[in-house]
Amino acid sequence: MPRALVTGITGQDGSYLAEFLIEKGYEVYGLMRRSSVVTDQRIRHLLGRVELLDGDLLDEGSLVRALRTSTPDEVYNLGAQSFVPASFTAPVMTGEFTGLGVTRLLEAIRLFDAPVRFYQASSSEMFGKVVEVPQTETTPFYPRSPYGVAKLYGHWITVNYRESYGLYACSGILFNHESPRRGLEFAPRKIARGVARIKLGKQKELHLGNLEARRDWGYAKDYVRAMWLMLQQDEPDDYVVATGETHSVGEFVELAFRRVGIENWRDYVTVDTALFRPAEVDLLIGDPAKARAKLNWEPEVSFEGLVNLMVDADLELEAQTPE
Repeated sequence: MPRALVTGITGQDGSYLAEFLIEKGYEVYGLMRRSSVVTDQRIRHLLGRVELLDGDLLDEGSLVRALRTSTPDEVYNLGAQSFVPASFTAPVMTGEFTGLGVTRLLEAIRLFDAPVRFYQASSSEMFGKVVEVPQTETTPFYPRSPYGVAKLYGHWITVNYRESYGLYACSGILFNHESPRRGLEFAPRKIARGVARIKLGKQKELHLGNLEARRDWGYAKDYVRAMWLMLQQDEPDDYVVATGETHSVGEFVELAFRRVGIENWRDYVTVDTALFRPAEVDLLIGDPAKARAKLNWEPEVSFEGLVNLMVDADLELEAQTPE
């Protein structure tokens, strides 16, 4: 039975990845920070089928202990401070978790001195102010947020450990990927939940930032499959994971309202400039040709399908939740 250690297992991607690996017959271990706040909602249905280990990306000793306990064949580093707007107000903390945390984990793996395959969750936010369209594995990076800068450090330190120490280390440059498990602070989930609440009469309007920003959006459940495929190849490499389509925030909003039968969506939306980023990323669109050719990976859920399943999930959730 193969063994995997997943950091960030309580997040959106971590929960889907844990499910996927269990279905593949893995013994799954998850790294979890000690907290007085309950954070296991997304994996509660998996408790008893995953083993949770105390650990922190700020503490290399805890990472070494987690490796010794789990003796993994594969390590997936999904742990990070991943909310881009928060990185502007907490840039140092973002750098510690999202950048240096990768180095601590890679160093722990190097010292563990066992054949471990490593996946690093890189991000399309590293492209930032894009210099070519679409973005590929060789597109120059130009991050526009402390989060993007920290992710870029994590990406390059992964390449460095691969080239310096011969580690099997891959980076997946994942473009935006969403699901009903996305946190409420993220725009797509905020839209899905807000539309559901407006439809049910629980909310009157939706406050959003830049409706013109364009993103390449996919379904998180599709993207964790790509993570696993990267670690099954003969040689480690880096891959863009994307749909190859770009849509504006406004398009997402329009489709979400249409799903609940509301056409005059602009009557319910207020653009709040306070929600704009200090340095905006206007356009992201990835070219997944390499992942398609080498990993035989394709996204299975369309953009409209993603919007619909998110709105449907929040409609069901809000209908069951009293005010």
